[in-house]
Amino acid sequence: MKCLRVLVLSVVAMVLVVGSVTTAVEAAEPQENQKAILVTGASSGIGLKIANDLAAAGHFVYAGARKEKDLLALNQISNVQSIRLDVTIQSEIDAAVATITEAGRGLYGLVNNAGVAIVGPIMDVSDDDFHFQMDVNVYGPFRVTKAFGPLIVESQGRITTIGSIAGTVSPAGLGPYCMSKHAMEAFTDALAAEMAPQGVLVNIVEPGNYKSKISTSAFDRLVTKKVAEGVELTESQKAMQARGANDRSQFKDPDEVSDAVMLALFDESPKLRYMVVPNPGEAAYTIGKAMEELVQLNADQPYTYDREGLIKMLDEAMNPEKE
Repeated sequence: MKCLRVLVLSVVAMVLVVGSVTTAVEAAEPQENQKAILVTGASSGIGLKIANDLAAAGHFVYAGARKEKDLLALNQISNVQSIRLDVTIQSEIDAAVATITEAGRGLYGLVNNAGVAIVGPIMDVSDDDFHFQMDVNVYGPFRVTKAFGPLIVESQGRITTIGSIAGTVSPAGLGPYCMSKHAMEAFTDALAAEMAPQGVLVNIVEPGNYKSKISTSAFDRLVTKKVAEGVELTESQKAMQARGANDRSQFKDPDEVSDAVMLALFDESPKLRYMVVPNPGEAAYTIGKAMEELVQLNADQPYTYDREGLIKMLDEAMNPEKE
């Protein structure tokens, strides 16, 4: 990654909004006890898996996507209505609110899944690319949550955001993306405290590496951009492409991520955070990083805790009901 120039990854599709697609499902009468849930970025990967699983469980899913072919494909799934929604466009978000309100089902759940990633050294990232990263991954959930908040409050429902272990770890070359996912950690903590008195539960699901089209989309976008600019790929980028760095087929399907979302949305006492990783190595890497930061915060300051004090705090955090 040392020589990696700005690699713009188009991750899970920034999508969703009620648009021009009209389907038979729109005319269907709301079913008693059926919960309606909005999933942004539902055209592929984790978002599509979540939408499929929710629909299969009998819930009604408003599935966000931007491309016509994806909207049409989503409409073929039972209990799913596609919504054309770009989370960076307020007018589309407002249209989505109107459509869902008029449908009469209410809205029990919101899954903020839409996202993109910019990969490359921070010093090489352009202002435009950085703005794009934050517009989708930070402003997107902010806009969508504010817009649909009243409907969620009315239903005494749930708000779940798809974060990432990148909200805890920040390796070189992933700065902008990790910054956006760190922001979702703060977003979740503050929103959970603010919405609890209104009867709404808020949480975040933080996946590690799972099978997706993220890298393929990234290289496609990168090549398109380079061609438009008349610039060749760097040797590092060519090497990554040659060795199949854009192939994520070796990773597990995101079944475990979708399972965590189900718990976040429907468990009687959901957790605030759900870390979901495919192997013990990623778990150790993430938890170890969190502990490393704790040690750094505690070191060489006037109110430092000794080892015994830290262990006591850890015990209390692991058993809060005993306090």
